Amino acid sequence: MNRATIAVVGATALVVVGAISLDRAFEAIDLDTLALLFGMMVLNANLRIAGFFDATAALMARHATSPRRLLALVVAFAGALSALFLNDTIVIVFTPLVIEVARAAGLHPVPFLVAVATAANVGSAATIVGNPQNMLIGVASGIPFTRFLAVLAPVAASGLVIVWATVAVVYRGSLAARPIGGATVTAPRLHRPLLRKSLGAAAVLLAALLAGAPPSLAAMAAAALLLVTRRLKPDRVFQEIDWALLVFFAGLFVVTAAAGATGFTDRVVGPIAGAAGGGTAGFAIAAAVLSNLVSNVPAVMLLSPVVAALGDPEHAWLTLAMATTLAGNLTLLGSVANLIVAESAARRGVTLGFVEYLKAGVPITVLSIALGVLWLS
Repeated sequence: MNRATIAVVGATALVVVGAISLDRAFEAIDLDTLALLFGMMVLNANLRIAGFFDATAALMARHATSPRRLLALVVAFAGALSALFLNDTIVIVFTPLVIEVARAAGLHPVPFLVAVATAANVGSAATIVGNPQNMLIGVASGIPFTRFLAVLAPVAASGLVIVWATVAVVYRGSLAARPIGGATVTAPRLHRPLLRKSLGAAAVLLAALLAGAPPSLAAMAAAALLLVTRRLKPDRVFQEIDWALLVFFAGLFVVTAAAGATGFTDRVVGPIAGAAGGGTAGFAIAAAVLSNLVSNVPAVMLLSPVVAALGDPEHAWLTLAMATTLAGNLTLLGSVANLIVAESAARRGVTLGFVEYLKAGVPITVLSIALGVLWLS
């Protein structure tokens, strides 16, 4: 069973045994969050089909004149694009491209794969639309897009510097200074009319978010603009949607509501609330540990009641977003983005192992969370 089927079977079992009523289960599903996630998937699918991400990788390859410069470009592009277009989407399209670029330049791909995974996670911390857990927090907290960006963008930017420096030190042998010339990669195939329209829809989304529109409405408006088209069959777009992730979220909403109805959450909330009493650092550490035990999205759902009980909910929400996102870099199993990178690389003959990932993952996580705590404190 994958995570989507586990969530659905678990949610159904809880209704069957009476832990939660069917009506309450339906009410627990947060359509705001699902709409936001769906809208972003439609936008990302159009950008991918139009060749936007391939063109970005080609641009990155052309400007790579040394191993460390290529590393810097990978970190910068993966981090910045993840803040706007979902970290999972970025690692899906970037992993094969980065492997191609590294091989074309005569470099070992592993350092760059670690950089893609960790930079995508760190960069996604900057915005409400950067990753699924931030979407949950953005909808639940009502924090404006601009406020979220103003507080956490500096953490993300500093974290990207940490990613580059850590990978450069850990893999200093592979990244020794030497000219590599502009790496050549397969020329991207651009669908220019669709690309222009997709970038226009992305601009509409960003303008709406900056203007204070509800994130779910802004994302659905951008998606609707792209679904009204003569150039691309809707079925092609829908094939790109991660329906399993939407199903996973729906099931998880029900499981979390049942946990609250049966008192399980109260027994978990007590110790977490005690840790949160220690301030930003205590809450961040507790959130990071829980994220690595149950994954970051369930951790956010379980910790939501704690936030409501704290004296400064906005600060707690932002701390939760920072800690659960950056905690995903600790191990190869820490986030879905990491697993996507490892699995995609394996299909192309490159092994990114659990222990190998830890070499950079642990220091990146510790340093970036420590920096985030200092900033938020």
